[in-house]
Amino acid sequence: ASATIVAAPDGRGGTALPVLDGTGPFALRRLRAYGGPARVALVGAMSAPLGGDRLALTAEVRDGAGLCFSTTAATIALPGRTGAPATYDTRITVGDGAVLHWLPEPLISARGSDLRMRTRVELAPGARLVLREEQILGRAGEPPGRLSTRLTVHRAGRPLFDQELAYGAGVPGWDGGAVLGGHRAVGQLLVVDPAFEDAPVAARTLGPTAAVTPLAGPACLVSAVAADGLRLRRILESAKSDLFATDIAMRAM
Repeated sequence: ASATIVAAPDGRGGTALPVLDGTGPFALRRLRAYGGPARVALVGAMSAPLGGDRLALTAEVRDGAGLCFSTTAATIALPGRTGAPATYDTRITVGDGAVLHWLPEPLISARGSDLRMRTRVELAPGARLVLREEQILGRAGEPPGRLSTRLTVHRAGRPLFDQELAYGAGVPGWDGGAVLGGHRAVGQLLVVDPAFEDAPVAARTLGPTAAVTPLAGPACLVSAVAADGLRLRRILESAKSDLFATDIAMRAM
């Protein structure tokens, strides 16, 4: 199954959605926009990803447009009937002067599932981005399935960020003190803004299980682990509010 989102300037200071198309589990819905950026929510129309599924989501935010993407509920990776892994590939392009908030709800890795998730982002030099990822390893009282994720971000054709993570059965050390240390929720918030070139964000800790790290480019990364999804979201939302309060990131949103 696949889905495509295209956001473009509407010529009146706002953003139009000339393409909003999804099949299978992807049901895309326009939300009421408050101001210029368009708002889109993904509604899960059926259980997915199941083992063996191949899912693809593509988003393009054209020059000067603004888009806020969310999901209405957590995504649950479940085992399939054949034991084959599922794949979920997301490709995002953000043009010059464009703004994207990519804020899906968490991904839950259920027992017995096997999911390979890849997100690739291409940013123009003047693009701005806030991207949140959250993974919950196992439902209440159960071990997680196998989960591997990779987030790759290029800006102006050059690598900005490339991180690959893996958890679950067969992955050495994933639950050890150097990785999760017994925590079951892990997430990150990536903020890219050309303003960071003149005013970079300082590295600092956010309590015992989270940190803000400036990247080698106009970007910063908030990384966190927590006992559960609620605590993880509180950490990431607090960090996002703090970054916005500096009036550096995402002023147009």
